[in-house]
Amino acid sequence: MKLRAQYERSHSSESRRLLKLKESPTVMQTNSNEHNAQAGNGLSLTLQPELLTRTPAAGGSSPAETGEVHVPINVAPGEGTGRPASRRPRPGPHSHSHSHSHGHNRPHSHNEPESDPGDGDSESGEPSTSISELRYLFRWVQKSLPFIIILCAKLVLQHALGLAVGVGLFTTFLYANKIIQNQVFLQDRRSKLECVWLLAFLICSTLLLYYTFNQEKLYYCLIFVNPSVESRDFWEVLWTVGVTNFVVKFLFMGVKCLILLVPSALMACSARGRWYMLTEEFSQVHQAIVPMPVWFRYLVTYQEVDGVAGLTLGILLALVYLILKLLGLYGLWGSVQKTGGIFLNSEQNGAAATKSQCSDAGDLCPICQVEFRDPRVLLCQHVFCDECISLWFNREKTCPMCRTVIADKVHAWKDGATSPYLQIY
Repeated sequence: MKLRAQYERSHSSESRRLLKLKESPTVMQTNSNEHNAQAGNGLSLTLQPELLTRTPAAGGSSPAETGEVHVPINVAPGEGTGRPASRRPRPGPHSHSHSHSHGHNRPHSHNEPESDPGDGDSESGEPSTSISELRYLFRWVQKSLPFIIILCAKLVLQHALGLAVGVGLFTTFLYANKIIQNQVFLQDRRSKLECVWLLAFLICSTLLLYYTFNQEKLYYCLIFVNPSVESRDFWEVLWTVGVTNFVVKFLFMGVKCLILLVPSALMACSARGRWYMLTEEFSQVHQAIVPMPVWFRYLVTYQEVDGVAGLTLGILLALVYLILKLLGLYGLWGSVQKTGGIFLNSEQNGAAATKSQCSDAGDLCPICQVEFRDPRVLLCQHVFCDECISLWFNREKTCPMCRTVIADKVHAWKDGATSPYLQIY
């Protein structure tokens, strides 16, 4: 009886211990420091030893434990189910109310990485970067536009006379070039009176310009001599070279007007085209040589650095300029040689057409719509006037009727045109 009563007492005390163990909550606290240091890589739990009770095991005694017990739970990223390592933790009973109150505002966890607005730009690469740079440049130009306008107005006021002369010369060039091309296209129907008027207009414009700037002696540039312009200013040198370039164009345009005044009995249309080509080639060579003395003087008189250093630097710059200019002249000389070969070896467009071929074609030229004059038959058996087809081949390589390729290349400047390219160096 005593043993039974003792057994029942021990059993009841053991039951009370188990009951206390079930009722006592186990407090698990997440170490915030380790959570910040190991975001998404593990979980550290802190167990309070005063709340831990253990059922006594047979044949062993638990050692005394002091302090907190850390239980690290490491989860490797990407292992297991393949889900990302940083997952939203399961909320406990104590955080249910907090998550419920903030769930309607922003349902996210601190463990979830927030989307960075810069990720899209980094993924897009260089195109988005280029677009952003262009936008920045556009905004800079937009903000600087008032200052740019003020600066341009200041430059216009300072160089009003030079700009007015440049605009007048350019307008004169366009007018004369258009008239010459129209008169060349009209062939025998050209107006000699208009050619005389244009020649007189070009001569008077040139003389008026040189008379207005008589003190500068700009006409010295035509004979490769430095004018009296003070060449220390870059804008003055540029203006002098530009004016001289237009004057050279006017002189050779006057030569083309003289070619137009030659009677058709003395010079055929095909021969005129070759003369126009040769005149234009010599004009371009003269325009390339004219600015050399002016630029050479400007580069040698280098005033930014005084003494021997400034003189040495100026001579080096002038030598580099001369080398580049000689290379350019070498290319022009090749073009002059080709033009000279075409000028000496007159090319015929097709063969002479017979009367039967002219009658089959209707005795009318498809270009000028009049009777054939010196008819020529092409490889495609179409018949045209020699002058008409020569003018056509100045710009095209194909037959005007069937578009069959006849010429191997187009000979420029046969139509009397002048190059608008401004030689300023």
